[in-house]
Amino acid sequence: MLIVGELINTSRKLIKEAVANKDADYIKDIARRQVEAGAGYVDVNCGTLVHEEVETMAWLVNTIKEAVDAPLCIDSPSPKALKAGLELAGKGQPMVNSITAEKERYESVLPLVLEYKAKVVALCMDDSGMPETAAQRIVIIKKLVKDLTAAGVPQDDIYLDPLVKPVGVSDGAGLEVLDTLRFIKADYPSVHIICGLSNISFGLPNRKVLNRLFMVQTMTAGMDSYILDPLDKTMMGFYYASQALLGKDPYCMQYLKAHRAGLFTE
Repeated sequence: MLIVGELINTSRKLIKEAVANKDADYIKDIARRQVEAGAGYVDVNCGTLVHEEVETMAWLVNTIKEAVDAPLCIDSPSPKALKAGLELAGKGQPMVNSITAEKERYESVLPLVLEYKAKVVALCMDDSGMPETAAQRIVIIKKLVKDLTAAGVPQDDIYLDPLVKPVGVSDGAGLEVLDTLRFIKADYPSVHIICGLSNISFGLPNRKVLNRLFMVQTMTAGMDSYILDPLDKTMMGFYYASQALLGKDPYCMQYLKAHRAGLFTE
C-alpha cells in the first residue's frame, strides 16, 4: 500500500505563497510532516504557475530533497516541467504523474518514464475524452497496460488511475470506479491502482466524510495506492484500520505502530 502526500501543490494558497516568497523552511516542513505521517512519496505540483513552472519545479525538488529521503512524485501536465523535476529527483525511484492514452500526451511522457526508470500514474483517458462507464475505462486500461509493458515498463511500476468523478453529478460515479477496480485486480494483479479521493465529494457538504468512506470502499475493491493528505489523522485511521481488517497488516503491526506514534485518531 502506497500513500502519496498531496500537499505540496501551488493550487493551495499557503503553498503558492511559500513558493512566491521562496520560503524553503515552510516547504521543507510540509514535506517532512507528510513523510512522518506515513507518506511513501511526496507529490510535487506547481502547474498553476504556467510561466514559471520549470524553474519552480527545480526549486521545489531541490528544497524538498534537503528535508526528506522519500522519493518524489513529479506531477505536471508539462513534459518540460516533468523532465526538470526528474533530472533532480535523486533519491529512490521517482514517479511520473501522469501519462494517458491520448496520443500526444503518451508520446511526450513515455520517453521520460523510460529514461528515468520511473513509476508512472496512468490516467484512464484517451483522445475521446474522460470515460463515464467501467466498460469505457476498461478499454483504455487494456491499451495502456499493453502499450506500456510493450515499451518496457514493468507492470509493478504502473499505477492505473480510474479517474474518480463527483458522485454529486452522477449517482453511479462511485460504482463505476469500484467495478473498474475489480476488473484490474482480476486481469492485471501485478499492476497498481491509485487515485485522488477528493473528486468523489466535489460540490457536496462534509466532503471529508465521503472521501474517507470512499477510501474504505475502494480499498476493499482492490485499490492499493492513494494521493491524499496524510496529515488528516482521521483519514489515516481509516487507512490503517482497513489494512488490518482486510488481512494486509500481519498481526496488526502497522496499525499498532501507527497508534503508538499518534499518527491517527478515532
